[in-house]
Amino acid sequence: MEQLNKYKIEFSRELNSIKSQSDLDSLQIKYLGRKGIVNSLLQSIDKLRQEERKEFGKKVNDLKTSINQLIDAIRQELLKNAGPGEFIDVSLPGKKYPRGSLHLATYAIEEISKIFQKIGFIRMSYPEVEWEHYAFDSLNMPKEHPARDDFETFFIDAPEHEKYGKMVLTPHTSSGQLREMQRVKKPPVRMINIAKCYRPNWDTSHTPMFHQFEGMVVDKEINITHLKGTIDYFAKEFFGAKREIRLRPFHFQFTEPSFEVDITCGICSGTGVTRNLQGSVKCRLCKSGWLELGGSGMIHPNVLKAVNIDPEKFSGWAFGIGVERVIMMKEDLKLDDLRIMYENDIRFLEQF
Repeated sequence: MEQLNKYKIEFSRELNSIKSQSDLDSLQIKYLGRKGIVNSLLQSIDKLRQEERKEFGKKVNDLKTSINQLIDAIRQELLKNAGPGEFIDVSLPGKKYPRGSLHLATYAIEEISKIFQKIGFIRMSYPEVEWEHYAFDSLNMPKEHPARDDFETFFIDAPEHEKYGKMVLTPHTSSGQLREMQRVKKPPVRMINIAKCYRPNWDTSHTPMFHQFEGMVVDKEINITHLKGTIDYFAKEFFGAKREIRLRPFHFQFTEPSFEVDITCGICSGTGVTRNLQGSVKCRLCKSGWLELGGSGMIHPNVLKAVNIDPEKFSGWAFGIGVERVIMMKEDLKLDDLRIMYENDIRFLEQF
């Protein structure tokens, strides 16, 4: 008991001499630390007689409570009088700062890359600013083709190249086909190219800047069944087992035969009909139960010839699909307007 009273007096004296936060921390450790005075007193209870233990233990706990209260009071006083940067309490919770996240398109691009990596495709990237030679000429598109009109393509105000023609913002990732075949020089080629594309369109399923992923395989004895199988594989991996795709005959200058790739609409579940307060209405996105994702087909012999690959020995297929389109069709997302992804509405973006 005498020792207990001695520590009370000693603590009061030391507390009165505190001038800084570090002094207070040292005093707290001395008395309340794991190897401090209070714990030493509690461990000495076993040395007392049975009838003394209860009273001694109560007094030690009272001392511990008193020390805690006094230290907290002095800490608040030091905090109140501290200048800028003088006080840091490491026990306080940190400040919560707003946490950002990746854009929805970035998440989709990462997922698409992993899906094609599993079956041996190499991810490549090619210029956003391209020459007409790669964007049109070598893709078997004549000068008078409608896609080369100012209303369909962004032309850049820059000097025309003697060999490669005008400079454009790349309208599709198909120009990457030519650059990849030039890089490899000789098949086999198995590429996935994901890049930004630019076309002056703006509606529920188009934006002037969008992302596209281009798949291409060139080798001996490549045929349409390989194209259909690859797109089927992607659809099941990305959208889920319930969704169906179809290849619809179409025309593209750089593939023959050509197909558009459609998928059962995720907004209306492939029925072409949705419901609102007025009842059943035609789906505002697909109108028919199917939504076009992109184009595909067997690479035209003229395209292979443009990069010195013999179309008699080698064949290939390619597809170009919009990243934002496949995001809209993601299972249960129910996104019926592509433009919202680029309107910077934080209420939408922070959900992902």
